[in-house]
Amino acid sequence: MKRSIAAAALAVSLACGGACGGERREAPPLDVASLGMKFARIPAGSFDMGSDSKSAYDQSPVHRVTIGRPFELQTTEVTQAQWVAVMGTNPSHFQGDDRPVERVSWNDAQQFIAKLNERDPGKNYRLPTEAEWEYACRAGTSEARYGEIERIAWYDANSNGQTHPVGTKEPNAWGLYDMLGNIQELCVDERVERTGTWTPALVYKGGNIVGGPLRVRPAARNPARPLELEGGFRVVRERTSR
Repeated sequence: MKRSIAAAALAVSLACGGACGGERREAPPLDVASLGMKFARIPAGSFDMGSDSKSAYDQSPVHRVTIGRPFELQTTEVTQAQWVAVMGTNPSHFQGDDRPVERVSWNDAQQFIAKLNERDPGKNYRLPTEAEWEYACRAGTSEARYGEIERIAWYDANSNGQTHPVGTKEPNAWGLYDMLGNIQELCVDERVERTGTWTPALVYKGGNIVGGPLRVRPAARNPARPLELEGGFRVVRERTSR
């Protein structure tokens, strides 16, 4: 049966916000900047989403999408140091403070975001939608990638089978690093085939260290499950107060 992602996110948020079997304790404020979490402003605009490549059946047809308002997107994937500062433990296989956190599920990401919003209110932290993610990744380009693959991505041919510290490859035109390669990234919405067919899955974007060039493209998409431990993420920030 189709699951409501919004309802799932609410349930996780409520679970994080309340005390389990005890009195609720106020979490101390969090200085996000001190964690090295930087954000780039992504302008509103329109772009052609998807790909008509014969090897990318789940990415066609190409269709016009409008992002109606600007938002801020984290310039790197959430690092292990940032995750530990908020969550207290490190689930990652490839350990390193500056490496992306991985082996986190969509539900885990929602718990992190709920804690972030509790401790740094008024910013509306959340996962990006698939359309927001692809729009930000492309950064105004229409090519297969926003740069030469060796210069912008850790993937199967250069990663040595492991993740690498974030921000060590070249960014795109909007200042975003590792949008392609290193670790595949979770989006907030359900996976919908370009034909309009719904599939019982979420979406990973960007490819990873074991993905070949076909998977390391803005349009590429892999299915994810709410409890699956196969990726990482970066967060959107929408300021609701100053």
